[in-house]
Amino acid sequence: MSRSQVASPRSTASVWFVLIAVFIDMVGIGIAIPVLPILIGSYTASREMQAWWNMGLSAAFGLMQFLCAPMLGAISDRFGRRVVLIAAIIGLGIHYLLIAIAPALLLMLFARLIGGITGASYSVANAYLADITPPEKRARNFGLVGAAFGLGFICGPIMGGLLGGIDLHLPFYVAAGLSLLNATYGFLFVPESLPPERRTKLSLERANPLRALSSLIRHHAVGTLVIVYAIYIIAHMTMIQSWVLATRFRFGWGTVENGTLLFCVGLISTIVQGGLIGRLVKRFGEERLVLMAVGSNVIVQTLYGLVPQGWMMFPVLFASVLTFTAGPSIQAVVSKSTDSSTQGVTLGALQSISSLAGVIGPLLGNSLLAQVSSLPPGDIRLGVNFFACAALNAIAFSIAWRRLARPVPATA
Repeated sequence: MSRSQVASPRSTASVWFVLIAVFIDMVGIGIAIPVLPILIGSYTASREMQAWWNMGLSAAFGLMQFLCAPMLGAISDRFGRRVVLIAAIIGLGIHYLLIAIAPALLLMLFARLIGGITGASYSVANAYLADITPPEKRARNFGLVGAAFGLGFICGPIMGGLLGGIDLHLPFYVAAGLSLLNATYGFLFVPESLPPERRTKLSLERANPLRALSSLIRHHAVGTLVIVYAIYIIAHMTMIQSWVLATRFRFGWGTVENGTLLFCVGLISTIVQGGLIGRLVKRFGEERLVLMAVGSNVIVQTLYGLVPQGWMMFPVLFASVLTFTAGPSIQAVVSKSTDSSTQGVTLGALQSISSLAGVIGPLLGNSLLAQVSSLPPGDIRLGVNFFACAALNAIAFSIAWRRLARPVPATA
């Protein structure tokens, strides 16, 4: 693709296509979070089975994303970005449609496997933007992708909650329709970004999802910080993936209540990570902010497990501003503690850890809820998933305290 094409109106349409694709992906994921666990309950005979099936469907989606994200990137390097993105969007739409019409949970599980595979297209979307954007403008466009990501997670849960309040299947029909419209737009108006002469052979080594993680294991300079990040992100994904069933079992919440609260989560996260975190770093420094953020998670998640009434979840959430700085601040300290020549490997490994946490989190949180699912509403043991998250963050805080008490080594 020539530079003139990069600057053309068609290139602008391509940027919008990528942004809309990321937005719709996140809207779809957001739609599913407050609705899918409750929809699963309409197929099961007990709350215990509801928790086990929610675990299976969530873990299947996360596992396919972990395995397939690098594979889709490698395929796009060989065959082009456009065809992979459009196929992924169509596949994601089919996944939503199958959930909407599924007569049984096995078909729903099959749909989640498809959704995990085709929803792992973020690396391809970023590669497309890199292809069509001059180097001096890439940071801005990647920032727009981050904004689309955050906006999608703000809109998705509230859409899912409201539509699910009408009919539990309706949100998935809407998500399927949005995917079809986006795929049609891409097919009609979006050109290929990677010309044949720049394509590479398909490499199984580059498609290995453990590649970056195994490289980091051989790099010992940031070992304890990576352990802190891994424990924190597992706790975070455990909380997110078991949140809806926990509030369902404890407070009788439905899609509207959960969608509203998760909308607030997305809004606060965007505000904090989009601007407030910079001021906090200037005020406290990255190392101290890590300790404050992880320590705040211990307190907040304990309170989530203790509150006796559902409305109390909201004031706890609005008091948890520091918890939203944990991920970015840990990543910043890891990056600062890493030699400049290994930045890519290190940050890629952190992404691999996040993907693995998307598998481990549902397994841990939902299996714990299955053990207490027969308890009556109001029983403190129904907060076991939140208590487990608090315990994990307490371990992460202890490790971080010992690591950050020493001076951070200078980067090369």
